[in-house]
Amino acid sequence: MKLVRYGEPNTEKWGMLDANLQVRTLDDALPAITHDAFSPQWVAQLQALGPEKLPLLKAERRLGPPIPRPLNFVCIGLNYVDHAAETGGKMPKEPIIFLKSLSAFSGPFDDILIPPGAEKTDWEVELGVVIGTLASHVAERDALDHIAGYCTVNDVSERAYQKERSGTWDKGKGCDSFGPTGPWFVTKDEVPDPQNLALWAEVDGVRMQNGTTRDMFFGVEFLVHYVSQFITLHPGDIIATGTPAGVGLGKKPEPIFLRPGQQVKIGVEGLGEQVCTTR
Repeated sequence: MKLVRYGEPNTEKWGMLDANLQVRTLDDALPAITHDAFSPQWVAQLQALGPEKLPLLKAERRLGPPIPRPLNFVCIGLNYVDHAAETGGKMPKEPIIFLKSLSAFSGPFDDILIPPGAEKTDWEVELGVVIGTLASHVAERDALDHIAGYCTVNDVSERAYQKERSGTWDKGKGCDSFGPTGPWFVTKDEVPDPQNLALWAEVDGVRMQNGTTRDMFFGVEFLVHYVSQFITLHPGDIIATGTPAGVGLGKKPEPIFLRPGQQVKIGVEGLGEQVCTTR
């Protein structure tokens, strides 16, 4: 099942995609859904509806993030060996965790706002893991039970803030609009192996990243287990699992960074593509 949320920011409504990727509205169906969002029971009730029975969205609407704003937007740093190498980093002994500001959470076709004075804004395509049930101190063998599904995330980063102004990475990761998410939330039954997904990024039509989740150093189930040792994960929370090689910072002979007016397209296999314009 593929779900979207459509409408203006902070007023989005739920929709479901049919076989032709058309949006079907859930307005009339949701009052009969009795379980908490993202729980296995909630997913099962929605799946039982069948998109072909739902009203077609009559007018084109903005697609927002495919889930409501999460309580925790967790990111993992340096989780692909090739990306660590291109940026001069070393693979960590344990996952690097940082939190992305919730003001960064934005839609898959919203503009990416380059902050005033920023000079090194970069792209990072990532597989997003969406939590379905409360996860605290979960065992790795049980981690999949706490996952509702997956989405595409762009962990937009201002490298000068992140690397040159001391302190933590967070100030280079949490600027407004620095977390485009979506376009779809895809339930885990449609993603039988999250460690076998292609992911890519393009800037103005030029392919910059072309990777696979097979190359993750720490896999999805381990990450859910690991993060839950430190942060209680709530339904609808996101873990962005790291990015493969091909970011602007790693380009040779010189880094390449985003400028206003560029188009950034990223995608993860089976989870849809997002297209954002920088300004």
